[in-house]
Amino acid sequence: QVQLVESGGGLVQSGGSLRLSCDVSGFAVKDGYIGWFRQAPGLEREGVACIGGSAGSKYIHDSMKGRVDISRDISRDKEHFTAYLTILKAKAEDTADYYCAKDPLGVSCLRGTGIGMNDWGQGTRVAVSI
Repeated sequence: QVQLVESGGGLVQSGGSLRLSCDVSGFAVKDGYIGWFRQAPGLEREGVACIGGSAGSKYIHDSMKGRVDISRDISRDKEHFTAYLTILKAKAEDTADYYCAKDPLGVSCLRGTGIGMNDWGQGTRVAVSI
């Protein structure tokens, strides 16, 4: 059974950085992607970044390039690893609930839609203070 648990959210000052974690279990590293998405109040969910495959290929959506980084730690075992999203130089518009999700094929994550991705974490809230 796949489980994803986000952590690391909280209050960050404008211009500061924050690292979010997604603890993944029951999903082999080689078997697809982990995507980070966010949803701000009153807005639709949007894709932030993806990481996956044996090589750890990274993809950051255009609107987020230069402002986030995605990485992972696969040192534990093949089906228990952690994916990270680091928010760099936070802005007020980064205030949102952040979610990680599994994408076996990577397509939905790369498109930034999240459609068809059935395994999601509960989310972690980020608030940026001005």
